[in-house]
Amino acid sequence: METSRKERIRKLLELLSEPIFEKEEAMQLALLSALAGESMFLLGPPGVAKSLLARRLKFAFEKGQAFEYLMNRFSTPDEIFGPISIKKLKDEDKYERITEQYLPSATVVFLDEIWKASASIQNTLLTVLNEKVYKNGEQELALQLHGILAASNELPPQNEGLEALWDRFLLRYIISEIKENGNFVRLLTQTQDVYADNIPNDLKISQEEILNWEKKIEEVVLPDEVLSTLQIVKLKLQQHDEQNPDLPFAIYDRRWKKIARLLKTAAFLNGREAVDLMDCFLLVHVLWNDPAQIDFLRQTLSETIRKHGYTVALQISALKHEVLDLETEIESETQVRYKSTKEELYPVERLYYQILNLESHLEGKYLKRAEFDKLEREEWQTVSIYDENFKMTYRIKAKRALAENEIEIQHNAQTLILKMRTHQVERDEILYKAPHTLLKKYWNEQITQILGYIDKQLDFIDQNPPQHLQHLDDNLFVPKSLSKIVRANMVDTINTLHELRLQAEKMQHYYLGLENKK
Repeated sequence: METSRKERIRKLLELLSEPIFEKEEAMQLALLSALAGESMFLLGPPGVAKSLLARRLKFAFEKGQAFEYLMNRFSTPDEIFGPISIKKLKDEDKYERITEQYLPSATVVFLDEIWKASASIQNTLLTVLNEKVYKNGEQELALQLHGILAASNELPPQNEGLEALWDRFLLRYIISEIKENGNFVRLLTQTQDVYADNIPNDLKISQEEILNWEKKIEEVVLPDEVLSTLQIVKLKLQQHDEQNPDLPFAIYDRRWKKIARLLKTAAFLNGREAVDLMDCFLLVHVLWNDPAQIDFLRQTLSETIRKHGYTVALQISALKHEVLDLETEIESETQVRYKSTKEELYPVERLYYQILNLESHLEGKYLKRAEFDKLEREEWQTVSIYDENFKMTYRIKAKRALAENEIEIQHNAQTLILKMRTHQVERDEILYKAPHTLLKKYWNEQITQILGYIDKQLDFIDQNPPQHLQHLDDNLFVPKSLSKIVRANMVDTINTLHELRLQAEKMQHYYLGLENKK
């Protein structure tokens, strides 16, 4: 039953999107919005198939009827909700509209240039969008309105009282022209009638089904990891608003409640009884007020969802402590730390070494560190000598002397061995000692247990991945590419197990190798 519903929605989406190109995601979100009882706003230029989406969306429903209208400053309620019934007014003294063939009788509505609607139309739309109710005279009509799509090539103008209407559109989507050359050619050569109904009757969704699904959607669970994600995203948006008061998200309780139901609807249509973290990526379509906020939203969602990605019930922290404690014990039993002093060459002005007593033989006393480091004991090389002002005075032949920190130079057909200026440096030294046989036996047992546990957990993960991971790549409304973010915690867990295994093997190799140290 669950699988058949998902496959039915999948096939329905394929057929709805078939005649239009690069609008699959827009159609997915439009159908999701309709089945969640919400409205969707499309932002984009004229001629990019905004109205076509609405016209095709109606084919998803039994007896689907579409109503569309291009708003302008002079639009009247009569043109949207129907003309006044003269007969009713004359015979019964009732002010009622003839709603047939207008918005109140439609299944799917498309309102273009929505922000140009007059104040009277806007006020009526607020009730229609929020409650799916239209007050016609003295009676209230419960509308069988599933999908309301509005569009414009601009955002609502500031300070014109459009904030409430803008807030009613839960989903917001930027739609553009065809990008891929192949699809552009297909568009030009297409002969299929894009306005024809290509949906078989057995795929169409009835009003009875929608009423039944609404009850089941309410029963879908919001698990802890999803609730944590929503809470953290909410907190981050509030922090953003405090720091960016000129471009706030300003998401309040009613919208969060609607978002939760949208996620439940997505889970239900995917054949699940609980929302998962892949569904949470839909938040990128419901939280922005300005396209400039979308990148921040994507980053925030990715970071938050990754943090709360699915893991397995492993005692990774305890295992890390066990490996660290064993490593500390092995070091304490095999290493003796002590301080030592050593004569090292003393750098002058960081770039030079001083040759002692050189001035008694020739003018100058400094040698560049870089040149000294290249010297070898077997081969003479030409080097430069510098005076106390670090100006070059001579070029001579030199090589390393046999003794540490000494240099041989050739001067006046003589070979001179001179000391270099040094200073004492204190160092931390380590004396290694082989462990007792009983200790080695004990450590071997410990490491064998650790390696056995790690291998067992890796096998468990391979054979029993978390149930949520089994369908991450098959979400009807979220791109498959985002599943790697949800899997990140699981990947981190597997990598950590491999790293701990390598660490344990290195420890064993270390103390067994001490037998060969002198």
